[in-house]
Amino acid sequence: MSSPVDNAPVALEKKSSSNGDAEAYKVQSENALGAQPSPDDFGFSEAEQKAIIRRVDLRLVLTVGAMYCVSLMDRTNLGAASIAGMQQELKLVGNQYNIISLVFFVTYIVFQPPSTVIVRKIGPRIHLAAITILWGGCMIGMGFSGNWRVMAGLRVVLGVLEAGFFPSCVYLLSTWYTRYDVGVRNSMFYLVGCVAAAFAGILAYGIMHMKGLAGLNGWRWIFVIEGLITIVIGIAGYWLLVDFPDSKRDTWKFLGQRERDWICARVHQDRGDVQVPPFSLKEYFRVGKDWKVWAYALLFFNTTTTTYALAYFLPIILNVNMKFDVATSQCLIAPPYALAGIVMYVTSKIGDKYRLRGPIVAFNMMLVIIGLPIMGFHADPAVRYFGVFLVTAGANSNVPAAMSYQANNIRGQWKRAFCSATFVSFGGIGGIAGSLVFRTEDAPFYKNGLYACIVTSIANLIIVAALSWAFYIENGKAERGEKELEADEEDFQPGFRYTY
Repeated sequence: MSSPVDNAPVALEKKSSSNGDAEAYKVQSENALGAQPSPDDFGFSEAEQKAIIRRVDLRLVLTVGAMYCVSLMDRTNLGAASIAGMQQELKLVGNQYNIISLVFFVTYIVFQPPSTVIVRKIGPRIHLAAITILWGGCMIGMGFSGNWRVMAGLRVVLGVLEAGFFPSCVYLLSTWYTRYDVGVRNSMFYLVGCVAAAFAGILAYGIMHMKGLAGLNGWRWIFVIEGLITIVIGIAGYWLLVDFPDSKRDTWKFLGQRERDWICARVHQDRGDVQVPPFSLKEYFRVGKDWKVWAYALLFFNTTTTTYALAYFLPIILNVNMKFDVATSQCLIAPPYALAGIVMYVTSKIGDKYRLRGPIVAFNMMLVIIGLPIMGFHADPAVRYFGVFLVTAGANSNVPAAMSYQANNIRGQWKRAFCSATFVSFGGIGGIAGSLVFRTEDAPFYKNGLYACIVTSIANLIIVAALSWAFYIENGKAERGEKELEADEEDFQPGFRYTY
């Protein structure tokens, strides 16, 4: 597939105008030789450039953030439903709750690798809106489950549908922004979803009071109402989502062609991979030979083990371990996630400004390592709840930090697609681990789960150290001109350097 940049001008004929769209530009003969335009060639003032990026932020980041909100809410509302009566009505015993939690991730992992290829072929609007509407219907079905097997089966279907969402969003965001713009955008995308989903506990508490309406228990209404919300947002997403910047499909023209060409030129100047080569299955999987791809994925696995453990078991831990009542447990979920939103935004701003990625990941993991022993072992429940703040802030802030770390150090469209899929797939495996680490038989202290989360956090510090050393070696080769001799065509770009 060719990019609009391939057909964009390398020089512009500028005309004075107060309206940027009125400024004409023309294709020069150099374009026939395949020259790429510079962003400066388009003649946009600094104010116009900021206005274009702001429009992209509002249309893209907020839309996928809102859709991710319902995605996160729908996959993690089991904890709220559990203490709202699901455990008793479905007569869950032994490890049945754990099974219901983890079966989602089996299909969620298996169906992720094709998703970034599909979204390129049919476009984000159709792909993301359709699966969102369908999983909303699946959520409504959960509200009418008669036993744990039906619930588990619907969770399997939910995994199939949600599998295509997160990797497609990560990939889509990375194609619109340069490497040192993407940190804040990843943070805002995840922040909108994470903080809003945190208040799902309060929403669930309110919905619980519909108990008895239409003969349904309160926990059933949690699934039904949240499923309806998901369907509405999925329908809105079809009208609001944007396509890839280089796509020729109609995206409701929220940007003019000249503005989209400028976006493409900007990304190409930054990392030189705006063009999309023809898809090749062999080339797609060849990317797997790069060990760094799996290091990024393992980094995300370690992160999501803790985030999903919190999502599924925090209401239960607050209720069983810290002895808060059901209503208080539902409401106490929100404040730690609000702190997480602040931490992830501030650290992302610092990361983009100083072009840092690894140290941000390490800082987040230190918060988790400090917070887990406090959360698990202090005698005072109020102090243990303070530990919840540290763990929630560090673990959740590390999701966009790891996304940006990976996005900054990947080149090539199909390599980016493959890496996004493997990255999120390992996050799904982390979801399986997170579903299992806090076992019912370990109540009320859940020591094994705490130890597992501490180990994964320490492992992330080791991975960051290994990647930083590898980046130091590779950047040194590039500085000395050695990299050009050994790198393959896709991976090498003059001037490209890995981000520590």
